[in-house]
Amino acid sequence: MSKGNEGSKNKGSGRRDGKSAGASKNKGKRKAGSFDPKGKPSSHKSDSNERPTTRGGKNQVVGTSRSGKPVTKKEYIDRKKAESFSKRKTDKSGTRLNKYIANSGLCSRRDADIYIKAGSVTVNGKPVIEMGYQVMPGDEVRFDDRPIQPTKKEYFILNKPKGFNSPRKGEGSTRTVLDLMHNASPNSLHFVGRLGRASLGIMLFTNDLELTNKLNNPKQKLRKIYQVALDRSFKHEDLMRIRKGVLVDGEVIEVKDINYVENGKNNEIGIEIHSGKDNIVQRLFEVVGYEIKVLDRVVLGGLTKKDLPRGHYRKLTEQEVINLKMMQ
Repeated sequence: MSKGNEGSKNKGSGRRDGKSAGASKNKGKRKAGSFDPKGKPSSHKSDSNERPTTRGGKNQVVGTSRSGKPVTKKEYIDRKKAESFSKRKTDKSGTRLNKYIANSGLCSRRDADIYIKAGSVTVNGKPVIEMGYQVMPGDEVRFDDRPIQPTKKEYFILNKPKGFNSPRKGEGSTRTVLDLMHNASPNSLHFVGRLGRASLGIMLFTNDLELTNKLNNPKQKLRKIYQVALDRSFKHEDLMRIRKGVLVDGEVIEVKDINYVENGKNNEIGIEIHSGKDNIVQRLFEVVGYEIKVLDRVVLGGLTKKDLPRGHYRKLTEQEVINLKMMQ
């Protein structure tokens, strides 16, 4: 009896030991993270730094998704940022960031895009590099850490007198046309249609950089009419030569119209030209052997200096601004 009982005891002990060993083995596999209790591959990563946790930090679980998966703090913040940007892109009450910068008079929209990508622009203290970002009312926008505000677009024409230069960008000069416009606006103004110190006539000034760049582009073919006084009488054959087109720097310059000024002297000529080249009128007459003593621009685009005294300026009418912007 004692042996049987002892064998039974040992056998039972062995079964229990066997179960215990198996359980311990399976338990070890689950700890390795290879399979879950149902035998399916575990979704947990072996790197503890990437596991959702109830502790603080970017991987702290702050909720669950609709599918029941845990959502970490970092995932929640990233999702909210994406939703905020998407909402701003479609919100019509905002202004595109590049347009906002251009409206401040700093640069054109195209240049603004470059500065945005470079990280030079912040909104409410945070760098913004996304194209299409919408600036909302009340937002603080900074360009190179300087606050900027969009300004109202202003447009003026000036009847330029002699003795004032039209300096190119970065060119230093005394007595410039900008001095004549000093009291016109507190905003920085840019001019369209450069005129030399000895030239007279109409010039356009505005803080609308996009329009300035468009109209100053030589490819724009902006309409311009000049009245010139030459150093001597102008021969009819030379007039016909210019009318047919004169070669300047290897390019034939087309003249829309040229004729003697009505009721004027034989050395007074009217010429309409659309070329954007600098000093092109002077160079045309030089080719045929004449020197311009007086050059007066009387039309620029669709603008005239009618009833505008020499040295004075005026604001453009709303219709004049619309006509300028409609130019192709």
